[in-house]
Amino acid sequence: MNDIDKLYRGSDAVGLADHVKAGEVTPAELVEAGVRAIEEMNPRLNAVVHKLYDMARSGATQVQPGASALAGVPFLLKELASSWTGAPVTNSSRFMKDQVAAGDSEISRRLRKAGLLLMGKSNAPENGWSITTEPALYGATVNPWNPQVTAGGSSGGTAAAVASGMIPVAEASDGAGSIRVPASCCGIVGLKPSRGRVTLAPFADYWAGCAYFLCNSRTVRDTAAYLDVIGGAVPGDPYGIPMPQDPYLTLMQRPPKPMRIAVMTTPPDGGPIDPEIRALVEKVGQRLQGMGHEVTAHDMALDAGAAWRTYTDMTCVETAGLFDFMETVVGRPVTPEDVEPVTWAIIQRGRATKATEHATRIEQVRQMARGIVQDLDPFDLVLTPTLTQPPRPVGFYDMSLTDLDGYNALWADSMFQFPFNMSGQPAISLPLGEAGGLPAGVQLVGRLGDEAGLLAVSALLESEMPWSARKPPTV
Repeated sequence: MNDIDKLYRGSDAVGLADHVKAGEVTPAELVEAGVRAIEEMNPRLNAVVHKLYDMARSGATQVQPGASALAGVPFLLKELASSWTGAPVTNSSRFMKDQVAAGDSEISRRLRKAGLLLMGKSNAPENGWSITTEPALYGATVNPWNPQVTAGGSSGGTAAAVASGMIPVAEASDGAGSIRVPASCCGIVGLKPSRGRVTLAPFADYWAGCAYFLCNSRTVRDTAAYLDVIGGAVPGDPYGIPMPQDPYLTLMQRPPKPMRIAVMTTPPDGGPIDPEIRALVEKVGQRLQGMGHEVTAHDMALDAGAAWRTYTDMTCVETAGLFDFMETVVGRPVTPEDVEPVTWAIIQRGRATKATEHATRIEQVRQMARGIVQDLDPFDLVLTPTLTQPPRPVGFYDMSLTDLDGYNALWADSMFQFPFNMSGQPAISLPLGEAGGLPAGVQLVGRLGDEAGLLAVSALLESEMPWSARKPPTV
């Protein structure tokens, strides 16, 4: 391995951009180092499903060093929803396998302007409907810590690529934990931002305000820098909230004020929790208390089982609507042979739902969201497990099932995730420990709009409980 490869695989994204700005390495050299890393490791992990090296090479000649804190850095987009002119946009579905983006989404436009270099697209389950990444179209992404277990989902390709060192930072998205779950499985950082913090343009909305876009990274500062690049609403966004005056990369360095912190270790659906994961959350709570924060045990006042059924039934209609739209793009109706069995069950349930039933469920989700926020309002921060169990074996979350309710029940490990998609609060998974010899994330949840405070606490924990020395055996 040459010196540039060592630099590329051993540095975070902000560090690489600093080297570019200082003239110590060129964007083109980083692209070639990224090509070598992907070509070496991807055959074992199947994290990158579309290689777009020539796009990155062309973009490298246009980078203005210092244009952003990430200028000149290679990255991946997730193969779900995001459009980059000329790149595939298939949602990992056989029905859309021939689709190519005719334009940029607003997030992509901002990434281009900031000087990030698109190397490819990362694997995702069909339509993002899983907390593993095993689409029939592209095959399973496996965990770089153990190829027998899942890398998580739906941003599993992103997480495996970042954790293994193929790429320093990559796009992730989250409708029920899909940024945070793979971050926990692969031992990296995953922030779901506040509702309205990042625009979804050209779309106005996904899942009644419950879907979010950001990234996975290996360091808190990379996540902050990525949020600085893509954050902000466009005029007319339904949930837009203003960006802070100072960059998150600066705000995260300010020591947090003493906080009231709730610690939750009882899953809100009453399900089991792995004892090592419970002990890890309690350990982090004790560490925060030792830093001068007021820490209190608290159980979430939410019937998570009922909430999950309402939420998933609502999203069935949203998914059916997406496929209705895609039929106009593809030029023919979707059939059971075009999609995975559970996806067809979702479409069918969505199409069979009355409009009044759907409107009622959206109202119920919003009322439950208000209840979550009010329940947690006495606290500045909430500490929970990310997943209640260590990463499951590949094949555990099976999209070949036709029983949609049975399939949705498999998501019980992530019961601490979707409530904060509903509530809109920012939530981050940090790789603070292990369970069963595999990475285990701890989730921190902040007040709506307070990514700055959440990142500041995360940066402090990164300093106090560092994870940079823990690397998967594939690295």
